[in-house]
Amino acid sequence: MSKALTLKPDLSYLNLNSDQSLYQLDVAQLVEEALKNGEGTLADTGALAIDTGKFTGRSPKDRFIVCDSQTEESVWWGDINIKFSPENFDALLEKVTNYLNQQKYYVRDAYACADESYKTTIRVVTETAYQNLFANNLFLRFGEEEVTETPEWTIIAAPGFLANPEIDGTRQGNFSILNFTKKMILIGGTGYTGEIKKGIFSVLNFILPEQRNTLSMHCSANVGAAGDTAIFFGLSGTGKTTLSADPERGLIGDDEHGWGRDTIFNFEGGCYAKCVDLTEEKEPQIFKAIKFGSLLENTNYFPGTRAVDFTNIEKTENTRVAYPIHYIDNAVNPSIAGIPKNIFFLTADAFGVLPPISKLTPGQAMFHFISGYTAKVAGTEAGVTEPQVTFSACFGKAFLPLHPTKYASLLGEKMRAHNVNVWLVNTGWSGGAYGVGKRMKLGYTRAMITAALRGELEKENFNADPIFGLHIPDACPGVPSEILHPKNTWEDKRKYDQKANELSLAFVNNFKQFEAYASEEMLASFPKVVENAP
Repeated sequence: MSKALTLKPDLSYLNLNSDQSLYQLDVAQLVEEALKNGEGTLADTGALAIDTGKFTGRSPKDRFIVCDSQTEESVWWGDINIKFSPENFDALLEKVTNYLNQQKYYVRDAYACADESYKTTIRVVTETAYQNLFANNLFLRFGEEEVTETPEWTIIAAPGFLANPEIDGTRQGNFSILNFTKKMILIGGTGYTGEIKKGIFSVLNFILPEQRNTLSMHCSANVGAAGDTAIFFGLSGTGKTTLSADPERGLIGDDEHGWGRDTIFNFEGGCYAKCVDLTEEKEPQIFKAIKFGSLLENTNYFPGTRAVDFTNIEKTENTRVAYPIHYIDNAVNPSIAGIPKNIFFLTADAFGVLPPISKLTPGQAMFHFISGYTAKVAGTEAGVTEPQVTFSACFGKAFLPLHPTKYASLLGEKMRAHNVNVWLVNTGWSGGAYGVGKRMKLGYTRAMITAALRGELEKENFNADPIFGLHIPDACPGVPSEILHPKNTWEDKRKYDQKANELSLAFVNNFKQFEAYASEEMLASFPKVVENAP
């Protein structure tokens, strides 16, 4: 028997029987266990392919935070952060551990935060082997050294356990509960691994800004050969993964980072990439990372084969692959770099009125950071037939335990302290709204980002947009100058004014929920609304 199987951590603090546990299994052992348990199959690439069951995505309405003396006054309570009582948590924890004590389960010690100054140790207890493989891939991994102390945080994930809402205080059978006092995350009734990943992200989003004055960010990050760091914020469909994947720059991480005193550091040790319509041509790095040790979720094979059909979305559009970051050739190890010189806010504006690139003042940066704007277009979701504005505070509202202005204020402080450039990049429509205009060419967007990274844009003249106040360069290498000012690309200027006013009003109305907490600098960055626009 291997060393990994003989090690037994002390789980008495969880009232778990350590003899039932399989501890710190390596990748081959976890894959073997998953296959033996009937949890999945091997794809032709060697990746383990599994189904997460009823839930193929997160369940935000079933995510709770224990309300106690530590959280009652500091958490941003509402429809994102839902209160859960300490008594119900304790009772549910006992039920879950009793459930796990009736079977074997898997235990892994890992950590988050690549910067040693912020290292947060984590113990992950999972009912299934594939969940433990996910934890191995997504969290940072210990080397040969043994873990001698009880980790700071514990995650327990038992997809086979269903809560009784009437007794347990949940909404339905599944749940994900954060307890900041006991430093535990309790997950049940769902096999979707994203609950594990985002549980720790939510933890760090509370701890780092509140206790360490460190900005936690839902973003990707890369670094150039000269050590110039860039970070990319953006909601789904804006190009965050695509634009941060640059063969000329090292990948720090694709999703979660911290901005400390003098570093940008990855929270994670892996990537959790979407797979829908994946091809080697479009996303070569992700495609090549799907190999032995990777975990495919909710994908389908071509009939009669073990070859994955990435166009098949019968189970879900949210097909995923989880792999360790070193599966990416140009990944930075350790995943740390210096203070960023450039920050990019990516938006896919389906109204076609935001400029393809513009420079933001600190006040505008905080305003647009809190707004977190993009647009959904027809076909992205059931029932969406016209472009719809979408706002997600700080580009990750679902994971923010604190009020969004806390994160925005930290961003403003760090921008000013380090003289960082912040750019708003519209990867959406030009020459008209969705259905009339055309999507901005990826080549043009890459050229604009490259010009910003090289400092070339700062040499150009800038003019402020009259409605949004954004500072637009008059020229950019490799980009036709006429597309830089969006109104110039519209045949009907009156319709442009109407759409610009419509979007401006949406920004203003969305920000009303934050006004009471916002600084004068943020409030001064409101776009203008022309009440009687034609």
